[in-house]
Amino acid sequence: MDSTDLADAHRLPVRVYYEDTDFSGFVYHASYLRFMERGRTELLRGLAGDQSDLHREAGGLVFVVRRMAIDYLKPARMDDALVVETATRELRGASMHLAQAITRDGEILVQAEVVVACVRAGRAIRLPDSLRRALAPKAAAATDP
Repeated sequence: MDSTDLADAHRLPVRVYYEDTDFSGFVYHASYLRFMERGRTELLRGLAGDQSDLHREAGGLVFVVRRMAIDYLKPARMDDALVVETATRELRGASMHLAQAITRDGEILVQAEVVVACVRAGRAIRLPDSLRRALAPKAAAATDP
């Protein structure tokens, strides 16, 4: 992942609490996954509204993480002010490929590539066109006629 992947990213501030840490005082690795889930949820909320509304209006549509590759580069500690950055890299038929990073003072601590599938009744379905337009990567949207 390079810095251009997150140039137009959605940003969500997150504070590290005691419950997010392990016995060493560092953020527990699974806590980063929760922070990233919040980042993806807030990205969708900002573009398409609440996921519960989308679920109801689209006949049971849900999003599931299909794949995630994550690199833990540096630790965060209790009371750190972090930012979860989430950007669309690519949209395919039934999936969105996202770049995510967790930063502290502009320094990347954790980064991930995430593939999220759009599912209804346990089967992959095409991303709704309205969501596809809202999620389109900025560079691709700027070049589309």
